[in-house]
Amino acid sequence: MVASGTFGWGKEYSEYMDLNKLGAIVTKSITLKPREGNPPPRIVETPSGMLNSIGLQNEGLEHFLKEDLPFLAKFDTPTIVNIAGETVEEYAELAKRLSKETMVKAIEVNISCPNVKQGGMAFGVDPGLTKQVISAVRNATKQPIIAKLTPNVTDITVIGRAAVEAGADALSAINTIVGMALDLETGKSRLGRETGGLSGPAIRPIAVRMVYELARAVKVPVIGIGGIMTGNDAVEFLLAGARAVQVGTANFVDTAAPLRILAELHDYVHRHPRTLNLS
Repeated sequence: MVASGTFGWGKEYSEYMDLNKLGAIVTKSITLKPREGNPPPRIVETPSGMLNSIGLQNEGLEHFLKEDLPFLAKFDTPTIVNIAGETVEEYAELAKRLSKETMVKAIEVNISCPNVKQGGMAFGVDPGLTKQVISAVRNATKQPIIAKLTPNVTDITVIGRAAVEAGADALSAINTIVGMALDLETGKSRLGRETGGLSGPAIRPIAVRMVYELARAVKVPVIGIGGIMTGNDAVEFLLAGARAVQVGTANFVDTAAPLRILAELHDYVHRHPRTLNLS
């Protein structure tokens, strides 16, 4: 799969690859109303990764339904819509509206974005609030629900169990890690907002560890995310217990990354047919 926020709505990458070859397209986060996002600068390169502070910029649900979803309908690849909100009610309304769209095969609930003042990660660091959001989404739709978890917690399995108890059908882990970069001349943040979300290879060992823990703590599938740049990186997550993976930051480095990683994964499976047990 391609990770939310790194692949837009698919249009941007359709000129560079056959989208039908992907396992799924996970859309950029959708909110009920349009969001302008955070002030620039929004991206800072770091050793083996990047900090971003986009702030869930998007044109809202109505625009997505009229303009973006019809484009995705041209492809056989399943569409998973990532949703975000500032209140529990907003999450429920998004799920209710999206449940009417046959093109939407699953909903990924973003309770882990670190770059917004309200909502996002605030819901994902408290098991009680996690349950509230996932329960509301569960009551609003019969579609599969994927809870996207934040690594910015003491024990991610506590949040994972809460999401599953509330009705999540799968978990995706991890979202970005809160980080900061300072300008040496001004002493101020190099981002428009003080902090941002760290992604890329730098976080992969943390993500692998958290996926490993989650896979042993819950009985639903876990989707691994975090610094996957090669097929071998993907294999590492699968060995840790993930049933699928999402490619994120690699999309910014190499527009062909998802299909290249898929080809490398196929090569590994052919060379080690018994290593991965994904039945």
